[in-house]
Amino acid sequence: MISEPIVPLPPLGEGGPVYPGDNSWFYPDSGQQSGTSRVRFLNAAYNYPSFRVLVGNSRFANRLNYAAVTGYGRVRTSYQTVTVTGTNGQIYIRKSMPFQRGSYTTIAIIRTASGLDLLQIPDKCCPPANGYSSFRIGNLAYNSGPLDVVMSDGRVIYSDLRYKEVAAFRRIVPGTYQFFYADTNLAPMPSQMDIEAMDSAWLGVYPPHETFGSLFLNVSSGEIYTIYLLQNGTGRNNIQNLILADQ
Repeated sequence: MISEPIVPLPPLGEGGPVYPGDNSWFYPDSGQQSGTSRVRFLNAAYNYPSFRVLVGNSRFANRLNYAAVTGYGRVRTSYQTVTVTGTNGQIYIRKSMPFQRGSYTTIAIIRTASGLDLLQIPDKCCPPANGYSSFRIGNLAYNSGPLDVVMSDGRVIYSDLRYKEVAAFRRIVPGTYQFFYADTNLAPMPSQMDIEAMDSAWLGVYPPHETFGSLFLNVSSGEIYTIYLLQNGTGRNNIQNLILADQ
C-alpha cells in the first residue's frame, strides 16, 4: 500500500512555506496513463482529526493532517467514489465524483453546517509565458465572511471572495508582494489587467481599512501560485495562508 508525502502545517502569521506541487507521486492505474486524471487532496476541515482518503477501493492518503496537501496522483477516468475516514476507520463522508481525462484537480475536504463535504477545484491553467507567473486565491476558511484582497496602494485584486469560492487565475509580474484581506467597498481592478508589484516604499504600509490577515509573497518567474485561505481559530475571520506553487 502506497501513502503520499504530507506537507506539514505552516506556521501561524503571514505567508508560510511554499509547497512545490510536483507530480512525483502517482496513484497506480495499471499503466493506462492516457485514461487518467491527476488529483490531489487538501485537508481544509478545521478542528477535525487526521483523515484517510480512499478513491474507489484503494487508499490515496494514509494520514492527511489539517492544512496539508498530497501530491498529485493518477486516478482512472470515470465517476469514482471518494471516501474520507478517520484513522480509526470512522467514515465522515462518501461521495461519487467525476474525474475527467487529462484533468488536474484539487479536492478539498471542507466543513459545512451539517458536517464535511468535498469541493472539487480545477487546477488547469495556461502555462505562464514571457517571464510572467499565474496567481489566484481560494477562500476555504469556514469562519470567514466575504473578503477583498487588496494592496496597500489601494488596488483591489479580488473582491467579495466568499467561502468555497476560488478566484480565476490572473497573470502576475515576478516581484515582492504584500496582500491584505479586508472588507471594503472598493471596486476591483479589471480582470484583464496584470498584477504588478508596488513601489518598494509601499511594503509594510497597511491600507486605510480594517484588515484581518495578510500575505507576503515573493513571486518567481514561470510559477503557478494558488493561495488557499484556511481557518486558524474559532473567531470570526481568523485565517491563515497555505501557499501552493506548481510549474
